[in-house]
Amino acid sequence: MTDTIDSATFKALQETAGADFVGDLVGTFLEEAPGMLRELRESREAGEAERFRRAAHSLKSNSLTFGAMGLAGLAKDLELAGLATVKARPGDPLEAIATEYARVAAALAEIRHA
Repeated sequence: MTDTIDSATFKALQETAGADFVGDLVGTFLEEAPGMLRELRESREAGEAERFRRAAHSLKSNSLTFGAMGLAGLAKDLELAGLATVKARPGDPLEAIATEYARVAAALAEIRHA
């Protein structure tokens, strides 16, 4: 495993759900997560606080499933902070989450094909 994915969490998921099913779940996550990131950006720009919160929550929950603790933590921060707080932060807080997602996607793709 990598430092991006918590190995104990990922292994427990495989033991519970089966490696083949987890492979399918990883595939689904890799397909759907970019849409969640897009939802975060679009809802931030549109000022849609509830849509923003839901997208952050979904990303957090899905990340926790696979042991992507760093990504889950960033998403949780966005979810709990709320849109107004996030918009008031300097820079673009969504850059950090996009960067971490790229790391997670690469790690999960590697694990999936191992």
